[in-house]
Amino acid sequence: MEKYLDAFINAFTGTLNWTWKSIIFEVPWYTNYFWGLTAISLFVWLLEIIFPWRKQQSIFRRDFWLDAFYMYFNFFLFSIVISGVYEILGLLFGEFNITAKSLALLDISKWAPWLQLLVFFVILDFVQWFTHVLLHKYRFLWKFHKVHHSVKEMGFAAHLRYHWMENILYKPLKTFGVMILGGFEPEQAYIVHFIAIAIGHFNHSNIKITWGPLKYIFNNPVMHLYHHAFVLPKGTYGVNYGISLSLWDYIFKTNYIPEDSGTIEIGFKGDDKFPHDFIHQNLYGFKKGQN
Repeated sequence: MEKYLDAFINAFTGTLNWTWKSIIFEVPWYTNYFWGLTAISLFVWLLEIIFPWRKQQSIFRRDFWLDAFYMYFNFFLFSIVISGVYEILGLLFGEFNITAKSLALLDISKWAPWLQLLVFFVILDFVQWFTHVLLHKYRFLWKFHKVHHSVKEMGFAAHLRYHWMENILYKPLKTFGVMILGGFEPEQAYIVHFIAIAIGHFNHSNIKITWGPLKYIFNNPVMHLYHHAFVLPKGTYGVNYGISLSLWDYIFKTNYIPEDSGTIEIGFKGDDKFPHDFIHQNLYGFKKGQN
């Protein structure tokens, strides 16, 4: 028991110290996730201000500050709190001899670094796409995912508005995605991290971008707006599930872009009764009668 308690405390304090060092610029710039997120956010927000798609939408749109808080909570505060739990789970897996090496299906250690990163990016994105489909398909998971879909005006910061339970769901599957790649060097992952953040911010932004012919590969704001549409095609529980890549939606026929005016209503049936504050949104989904 003492071993697990020590592991929890060490992981918690280690993550807390790393986050603080990031804030005061005492970590290498290329692994500074705090200021990296901030810089990407400011850049995309500036583009929203200069090139707004929905011109009637305010610069400080509805729930702007709530979503900004979500960004830092989900990426940093929650990570600090939960880091000890993940460390304990890692110890338990080790006791059952479950390691990255034992689960590896593909050894990419001898591949060129750029190819390793590309494979890592694609596999991780597919895992997230698949998880995203589950969040819409199953009512128990959809209750938590409603937080993300409660956005009523789209903007870059809406990217990271999501229920803390989604971290619990995504983290193990993303970790599994990494573990099947034998020999991958995790310290290179910061490149994929920043690319994914930038694409996700653009997808939720008030900017009209489709990437031209690359729209069949990369997700975009026009496509993702329809993922948030209030009215969905009959017989579906969602469309356009792509995180960074639209590729999976075109492969599995879940793509849907009927027009590109950007004026559609977003949200879900009953969202007018959905909690509007951070605390109640993150308590949502645990009470009986909540769908």
